[in-house]
Amino acid sequence: MTAPAAHDYDLIVIGGGPVGENVADYATKRGIRVAIVESELVGGECSYWACMPSKALLRSGHAIRAARRLAGAREAIADQLDAAAVLARRTAFTDDWKDDGQVAWLESADIGLIRGRGRVTGIGQVTVGGRVYSAKAVAIATGSVPVLPPIPGLADAAPWGTREATSADRVPPRLAIIGGGVAGTELAFAFSSLGSQVTLLSRTRLLEREEPFVGEHLAAALIAEGVTVDTAASPTRIDRDADGIVTITLDDGTTVSADELLVSTGRRPATDDLGLEALGLEVGRGIAVDDTMLVSGTDWLYAVGDVNGRALLTHQGKYQARAAGEAIAARLDGSPVSDEPWGQHVATADHAAVPRVVFTDPEVAAVGLTEEAAKQKQLNYRAVEYDLGWVAGAKLHADGYAGHAKLIVDEDRRLVVGATFVGQDVAELVHAATIAIVGEVPIERLWHAVPAYPTISEVWLRLLETYGRPAA
Repeated sequence: MTAPAAHDYDLIVIGGGPVGENVADYATKRGIRVAIVESELVGGECSYWACMPSKALLRSGHAIRAARRLAGAREAIADQLDAAAVLARRTAFTDDWKDDGQVAWLESADIGLIRGRGRVTGIGQVTVGGRVYSAKAVAIATGSVPVLPPIPGLADAAPWGTREATSADRVPPRLAIIGGGVAGTELAFAFSSLGSQVTLLSRTRLLEREEPFVGEHLAAALIAEGVTVDTAASPTRIDRDADGIVTITLDDGTTVSADELLVSTGRRPATDDLGLEALGLEVGRGIAVDDTMLVSGTDWLYAVGDVNGRALLTHQGKYQARAAGEAIAARLDGSPVSDEPWGQHVATADHAAVPRVVFTDPEVAAVGLTEEAAKQKQLNYRAVEYDLGWVAGAKLHADGYAGHAKLIVDEDRRLVVGATFVGQDVAELVHAATIAIVGEVPIERLWHAVPAYPTISEVWLRLLETYGRPAA
C-alpha cells in the first residue's frame, strides 16, 4: 500500500489532550500543517477529569491542614472546609467542562480541529465520521482508560471512576475507595477533607511501587485524618441496594457499606477501535515505539504519551510530545534528526529519570530508581536515608514535621540514580533530584551545590553527609 500523493495535512494528531496539543504545537512551530482529531473536549482527561480538578479538590484541604500545624495559625481557622466553595473552585479550573478556551488556543496556533472519533484506516489515512483525511504522518495521542477489576457485581453497582469523582457535584456521606495507588490515595484525602467518611481498601501497601516508607507515612496520615485504611483487603463481591447503598464483601467475610464506591485500580493505554490491528500492529500494554515515538515497523505513524505505555504521566507525555513534534517536522522537511541519547528529538529520560509526584498530604515526590528497582537491575548501589523532620527548614515549615528522604547512588559511577521524598510540600524537591540524574552530576560535584539555609532543600546536604565526604 502506498501513501496518497496529495494530503489534507502534513500531520494529523488523534487525541486533543495535553500530549496531542504539544505534538501539534511543536510540529506547527517547525512549519508543517497540523490538525487535531478530538472526540470529546479539547484539553483532554488532564484538564477536565484528572490532573487539574483533582488538585483543585486537594488544595484547600492541604492549606487548612498546613495552618493547623502552626501555632498561632491553627487558632485562627475554622473547623472544616466549605465543601460547596471547594467544588465551585474545582469547576472554575475545568471552565465548567467547556473547551472554548482550548479551541481558541488551537486557532491562535494555526492548528486545525476535526471533531469526532478518529480511526487509522490506511497509511497516512484517518477516518472521522465517514470522511477520510490524508496526511504525511499520523500521531496517536489517545491517552489511557481505567481498568475495572473483575469483582462480581461491580459493574452492576455503577461505581464511580476517577471521572465521576473529580466532577462530582456533591460529597457523599460515606465513600469507599478500592485501590491504594495515586488516584485512590489522593481522592481519599480530598473527600475526607470535604466531609466524607472514607474507607480505603487496597490489596497491598499504599503506593506499592514506591519505597516502603512512603506507604507507611501515607497510611499513618490517612488514619490521623479519620480515614479507615485496610491494606490487606480483597473484595469478593459488590452489591448496591434499592436505596443506593453499596455493600462491599471482603474475603474474610466482613463487609463495608458506603453511599458511593470509587474504583481506582489502574489504567491501560487507550488503543481500542483505532484500527491498529488492521495495520498488523500489536498493541498489548502499549504501542511499541522508538525514542522519537515512531511506531516500530512504520515510517509515518507515531504514538505519544500514555498510549505507548512508557510512562503514564501527563508531564512525561508532554516531554515525549515535544520531542516527537519536532522529530516529525524534521523528517517531513528532510532535516537531520537528533536521535542519539539525550538528543533534541528523543525522550531518553523515559528510561532513567521519570519524576512523579503524588499530591497527598504528606506529598510524595520521587524520580528514577527505588532501591528495589536498583536490586532488580543488579546495580552496585548504596541507599542513603535521612529523616526530613530533623532539617531546620522543615521544623520551621510545620510543627512536628514528619517526612523522610532517600537517595540511591550508583557506586560504580558515583551518580545519584534515584531519589524519594515524603513530607509536607516536598513536590518542589524533586526537580533538583531530576537535574542531578539527567545531568549525571557526580557525588563529588553535588557537595558544591549549596542549599540555602533554612530551607527543606538542606536535606540534600544531610544526605551527602550521611553518604560521606569524598576521599582526599
